[in-house]
Amino acid sequence: MRVLKPTTVATAVMLAAISLGACSSSGSDSGSGSGSSKDDTSAAPVDRSNWPAEKPASGLVKGLELPLEAYMTPYADQVTVDTALRTLQTRCMAEYGLTVDLPRPGANPPPHSNAMSIEARYGITDRTRAAKYGYGLPKELTRNTEPVDKGLSGVEVEVLTGRAKHEFRPPEGAEGDGPFFTGADSQPARAEYQGKKLHAGGCAGWSTRRLKVNESDAGYVSQLASTSLSESRSRKPVTKAIKDWSACMKKQGRSAADPYRAMEQGYAKGDGTTQDAIELALDDIDCKKQTRLVEVWFKEESAIQQRLIKENKDQLAAVKTRMSKVLAAAEAVK
Repeated sequence: MRVLKPTTVATAVMLAAISLGACSSSGSDSGSGSGSSKDDTSAAPVDRSNWPAEKPASGLVKGLELPLEAYMTPYADQVTVDTALRTLQTRCMAEYGLTVDLPRPGANPPPHSNAMSIEARYGITDRTRAAKYGYGLPKELTRNTEPVDKGLSGVEVEVLTGRAKHEFRPPEGAEGDGPFFTGADSQPARAEYQGKKLHAGGCAGWSTRRLKVNESDAGYVSQLASTSLSESRSRKPVTKAIKDWSACMKKQGRSAADPYRAMEQGYAKGDGTTQDAIELALDDIDCKKQTRLVEVWFKEESAIQQRLIKENKDQLAAVKTRMSKVLAAAEAVK
């Protein structure tokens, strides 16, 4: 089941996920929500200025694209799909007398165009950005907001997701603001609301089926990409380049076995944007350039991905076909 929320982009080497977007609504916790649908077609266009480019436009990975990225949905296309899901979910909720304001896709973009996250795949790579933010990211790419469920009333969550709303309260003895999930997975929703039977998986499940989204496709491609990254890490040219990079870092007074360890050090005393982290990041990137680490690693992983594509050509062809059909269906939603 897919509840619409702005796309988040995961990476094997990022230290934290970026949570994007929240919901607000006009309903109440009493379960007596009423109102009419209001598709915001007249709303101002989403600002695209911070959207990630399909291919990196700067840094050591400028213009690079791994073979498996051809089977991943670019961010701009994902926004199109998510926008259609949002429209369908909003209309579906209105059929139950519920007016909701779901997150606007594209409003809070991730730092990378797809799940490959090539800009950070081999560690930090953009010196210009590192000079400003170290291992961190610009604030506009790190907006942490409330979980989707928290902005909706209990009945709205049930109608939207087909599940009861999670409770958000600190467990016994916990400190800080949270939020915290308590208990096991939420319970199934009521069978009907306002005399109308709930969809399987709620309006979210219904909208996903309308567009025929196959939610396992992204996981399948990401798993292949994870395999290629792990396998390439142990290839001799890469292990030599990493060893040379580590020796270069040692000459700068740094101690790190590989770029991921350097990234961990950058976040050890804050959000990765401290002056120490910035200086470490610059040494990290300079040593990558000097040892051609990114170039070597990219070449080795590209070869592995080409092999994986040949080994999985039928499955990947099906993924690509389904991607095209979902995008076409999303573009047809008005």
